[in-house]
Amino acid sequence: MKVLLINGSPDREGCTYTALCEVEKTLRAEGIDTEIFHIGVEPLPGCSGCCGCEGQGRCIFDDAVNEALEKAETADAYVFGSPVHYAGIAGDMKSFMDRFFWAGDHTLKPAAAVVSCRRAGATATLDGLNKYMTIAQMPVVSSGYWNMVHGNTPDEVRQDLEGMQVMRTLGRNMAWLLKSIEAGRNAGLPLPEREKRIATNFIR
Repeated sequence: MKVLLINGSPDREGCTYTALCEVEKTLRAEGIDTEIFHIGVEPLPGCSGCCGCEGQGRCIFDDAVNEALEKAETADAYVFGSPVHYAGIAGDMKSFMDRFFWAGDHTLKPAAAVVSCRRAGATATLDGLNKYMTIAQMPVVSSGYWNMVHGNTPDEVRQDLEGMQVMRTLGRNMAWLLKSIEAGRNAGLPLPEREKRIATNFIR
């Protein structure tokens, strides 16, 4: 089993990375393989709505999103991490999420969001990230508090003892869910039935 952790911060080894590392350390202690993927600092265009990715599993823009989609093929679960920018998801991470979810099928893969902030905006950012998972039929992994850490530097984040505990609990909960899914699969438990999507408009 493998968890792909996405670092959506421009800072490769900043506060978001520090939180993800605490989750990763716990997952590895539980026998789960991990990989942290940094989306980088090159500008990521937002989704153009061209639908060129449909059935391809790739975006027409060949950048970090496609690289992550390739890694996602061998991942059983995800952790999406973002810093708070103006009380919301960081810009490039928002573009990444739009395209990663539109181009890839992540149905029934467990996932969690992790947010880092200096002071405020964490709950709004967490809510925005969680919406991607809930529309994609993904089990959302929770912790003992909302999945966030506070601090302006990695050292300050490590001093957020409650935040670090939340990350460890998240890692243990995700490992438990992955093992439970594997046990169900081994026992012959079928996946839920998937109906053809019904799309309705509110304007007639």
